[in-house]
Amino acid sequence: MNLGTEQTDRGLSALVGRMADGFSRLVSQHLTLARMELAEDAKAMGLDVARIAVFVPFVLVGYLFVCGALAAAIAPWLGWAGALAVVGAANLVGGGIGIMGALSRLKSRQVMDNSSTELSKSVAVLTSASNAAPPPQPRNVLKEPPHAQ
Repeated sequence: MNLGTEQTDRGLSALVGRMADGFSRLVSQHLTLARMELAEDAKAMGLDVARIAVFVPFVLVGYLFVCGALAAAIAPWLGWAGALAVVGAANLVGGGIGIMGALSRLKSRQVMDNSSTELSKSVAVLTSASNAAPPPQPRNVLKEPPHAQ
């Protein structure tokens, strides 16, 4: 007639069940947030790429005309070969600087930053809750009676 231990076991199992349910709900909410955020980031990046792709032909045509005009302007002093080499070198330097800037911006972009922040908060709460509660004392159910030792 250990009604007290049955009541405690039932209460403990209910608490563990609620904790597991809450944890699974938390994980599913994090996954939902991550999916939504990933879709939003992909859509924003796709629109940026589309905007760039629309204007690339105009930039290339204009760029070719400017380079040709610059080479023609300095050709009387350096000759056509020298003028084209100077314009080509300037393009290489400018293009390299532009690519380095684009790569650094791409590396600094935080994808799914809200999800990682929320996940970090959840982990902090869970670890602080587990550190605050004293560890449960294990019950040895299979303990031998003292006279059997």
